[in-house]
Amino acid sequence: MDEQPVLIAREGELAGQRWTIDADEFVVGRGSDSNLVLPERQVSRYHIKILRQNGRYLLQDLGSKNGTHLNGEQVSGTVPLQDGDEIQIALCVKLVFVGTDATLPLTFDPPTRQGALTIDELQRSVFIKGELLTPPLSLAQFRLLQLLYEGQGAVSSREDIIEVVWPGTDGIGVSEQAIDALVRRLRDRLAEVDDYNYIVTVRGHGFRLDNAPH
Repeated sequence: MDEQPVLIAREGELAGQRWTIDADEFVVGRGSDSNLVLPERQVSRYHIKILRQNGRYLLQDLGSKNGTHLNGEQVSGTVPLQDGDEIQIALCVKLVFVGTDATLPLTFDPPTRQGALTIDELQRSVFIKGELLTPPLSLAQFRLLQLLYEGQGAVSSREDIIEVVWPGTDGIGVSEQAIDALVRRLRDRLAEVDDYNYIVTVRGHGFRLDNAPH
């Protein structure tokens, strides 16, 4: 039997709680007959539904009053779910979709520090000197930071960045100015916690992460 995915509450009073998605249609809402009941008044009676179709999982907004966001983007209709996706319900409840038990985090503590900056890919979280960066980065910002972080100081070219941040576009419509603007916004976000220059421009080559302790 395939392992069943779970939803994990990321923050708030329910932080760390997990619910197994054990039905082809898994409803989340304020209604007492929902599969997952969220008591917050901003949550609609039937807010979202997670569907299992042909072995894949989909997220559907059920016409909720206060909306649903997936990785920071508002959901309209039905969209595919992937392991590690963050579902934000009515801007008051954050749930992480975890595809298999094999990837379940054991705790919600900040990851072990290796350098001043660390990331948690599953929760799409960034910690700087142990402090959580809030609000979370946008999906594009996080993809860029993750690419540089995993490079461990190696230079990532603009082509590398396009492939990771804008997958499937082959760079069409992605200008150098768009990349520079994304880098600038990411630098600004990191500077909210620490004004150290983590993202280094290597002229003519690309960008790298300077994550040395300081």
